[in-house]
This record gives sequence, C-alpha cells and structure tokens, in this order.
Amino acid sequence: MALRLRLKVSSIGSPFLQLGSSASAACSVSKLGFHPPRLQLNKNSHPIRLFVRAARIESKGVTLGFRTPQFQLPEPLTGTTWTLDDFEAYPALLVMFICNHCPFVKHLKKDIVKLTKFYMEKGLAVIAISSNSVATHPQDGPEFMAEDAKLFGYPFPYLYEESQDVAQHFGAVCTPEFYLFKKDGRRPFELVYHGQFDDSRPSNNVPVTGRDLSLAIDRVLSGQPVPSEQKPSVGCSIKWHPGKKF
Repeated sequence: MALRLRLKVSSIGSPFLQLGSSASAACSVSKLGFHPPRLQLNKNSHPIRLFVRAARIESKGVTLGFRTPQFQLPEPLTGTTWTLDDFEAYPALLVMFICNHCPFVKHLKKDIVKLTKFYMEKGLAVIAISSNSVATHPQDGPEFMAEDAKLFGYPFPYLYEESQDVAQHFGAVCTPEFYLFKKDGRRPFELVYHGQFDDSRPSNNVPVTGRDLSLAIDRVLSGQPVPSEQKPSVGCSIKWHPGKKF
C-alpha cells in the first residue's frame, strides 16, 4: 500500500520514506502538524516520485491443533473481565487480534461485524484483542477501543491486553490475525484455522467477502474438517512495547 507524493528536488538520498507505523501513511503531513523544510530548487530540478509505504507483515505458521492459551482481559466498553472459561459451552471460538488504527483492519471492520453477527447467531463465540502498545500508539488505548466498539457496533467483546503476554502466547504478530478453535465435548479448544479473512487488501480492488474465514467457520459448525492449506493473514505488525523481549 503506497501513498504517492510528487516533489521537485535537486537530489535525495533514498526514493523511499520508511515509517514505523502504517497509520502514518494514512495521515497527511499537515494534519500531523509537520511542515517539511523548504528545499532550495534550481531550474535544473527534475520531478521524482516518493512512495510512503505502510509496514505490513504476514501471520506466522502456528501448528494446527494448538490449544487456546488462557487469558483474563478487560473489555473497555463495559468494564467486564473475560476469561477462556466464559466460552467453555461453545462449540467453536474465533479469536481476532485487531486494533483501531491499522488500515488493514479498517478495511475489514464493517465486514468483520457482519460476518461475526451472522455466525454468533449460529453458535460461534467471538472475541477481539488489541495488544498494541499505547506508549507508541495511544490511539489504540482502551478509551479509544471503547469508542470504536460502540461506533461500529461490535457484537463481540473487544478486549485490551496491556502486558502483551497473551499475544505472545498465541504467536500473534499482525492485525488483523484470525484464530479459529473448535471444541469436542469436554476437550480443550484446538486450533483448526489460522488464516486470512479473504484476498482483499486496501487498494487492491478485490471485493471484501470474508470467504476464507467463513468457509472455515461453516466447516467447524457443521462438524467437517477444515483443510490444512490456509493463506496467512496480512496486516500491520503488532506494536510491541519499546524494549519488549520475546
């Protein structure tokens, strides 16, 4: 995903501007209060194109059959604390790592709401977790999470994870990232799908359908096996606390 700027300069060290956050690519420099220094131009200056690229990363391979890690996380919107035990009665659990600011998440938000509403009525349990550091991305903090959940009408608990330990136990690296677990009787939840929502990405002109995730959910809820060949999710990297060690 790239934001194309057209500048005239005499010379420049690199044609790419690297950003630490993909949200930066979505904001104009004027809105950020940043005013670049004026460049001294001469009559021999030639126009060049400068690309601002949002950081993107793919979800890593997590072994299917992996058991859901324990968690105890607050929901900023309601003040409720949720644990894995709250979902023991459900046949399947969808865990999503998302956040407020990421363009890849924003691209899917409305359709995530539609898909989860549909399947929650069929017995699927769903939660979303934001593990981004508020030290580096305050817009992903709990007060803004509550606003986002209310604005988009999230039908699932949107949980805040300050320590980032839960994200590490899941092996999560990006937003959005999807984990679908199934439960057979009293057995623990086991991972059956860790892949993409669909092929749509911001600016790739592919319609959002939720096809990949919905097919996996359909199979789980109907008692059918989920194919092991799964396309990874693509999104913004999780914003770890400065100095966080793995």
